[in-house]
Parts: sequence; C-alpha cells; structure tokens
Amino acid sequence: MLAVAVLGYAAAILAANLLAAQFGPAITPINAFFLIGLDLALRNWLNLRMRPLFMGALILSTGLLTYLVNPAAQQIAVASAVAFTAAALADWLTFSTVAGGWMRRNLAGNSVGAAIDSIVFPTLAFGSLMPAIVVAQFVAKVAGGTLWGYLMRPRAAK
Repeated sequence: MLAVAVLGYAAAILAANLLAAQFGPAITPINAFFLIGLDLALRNWLNLRMRPLFMGALILSTGLLTYLVNPAAQQIAVASAVAFTAAALADWLTFSTVAGGWMRRNLAGNSVGAAIDSIVFPTLAFGSLMPAIVVAQFVAKVAGGTLWGYLMRPRAAK
C-alpha cells in the first residue's frame, strides 16, 4: 500500500505540473481540487508512514521528474518543487502538532499547506501574483484535500 501511495503522490504532482505547463494558470484550480487535494491528503497519510527525509526526497524528485518528462516545463518544475517543499514542511509541522483524529489533523495540515502552496506556486510558475488564482486554488485544495482525506480515513486513522 505504501508503494501505491508514493506512486499516486508522484503521478498526481507530475500530472498537475504538466497540465499547468500546457494550459497555464486557468487549469490550476481544477488541478488544485482533484490532483493537489489528493497530494495533500496523501502527504499526510505518508507522513504517518515515512521518515521526513524520504518525504522530502519524494517531493523534490517529482519536480525533477516533471522537468525530465517535459524540459519546457522547467519553470513549472522549479515552482512545484519550491512550493511543495515549503507547503510540505508547514503541513507536516501542523499535522504533527494538532491534537485530534485523522480528519481534524488532515484539515489543519491541508489548510496551512494549501495557503502556502497557493501563493508560492502560481507566483513562481507564472511570474506574478494572481490573487484570483490564489484564492481559487486555496479553496479547491482545501475542499479536495478534505474529500480525499475523508475517502482515505478508514485506512489512515491512527
């Protein structure tokens, strides 16, 4: 199950990055709900099962993988690696310190991670701060992360 989660995490980030490179900022709120929401919940699920060093390597390797699959997506890959690393650290710290069950911890970590990722990624990927995209991404990531977290709940509860 761990290997499936790692592959799903990497595949979702890769797909989101390649879609952003192909279609630009307009696709990012859709990516945010389906793909990044999945990644946020999977990141929390994996945080319970992996060492932080392996999680960091997974996050950075997905940015490299994006570049290798599509070198034209270099700016997206760099933005993704930076945003996901910053968001993952904030998510991990929040998820690790908030008391309560899986859903409470998942929502708290997702909200903090989504806020950071929603500001950092589009700003670096597309070269400017886009408030409407930031807000749309944040709402979509929290909603998607909550939905995916709920679907993972029976397997992830500890």
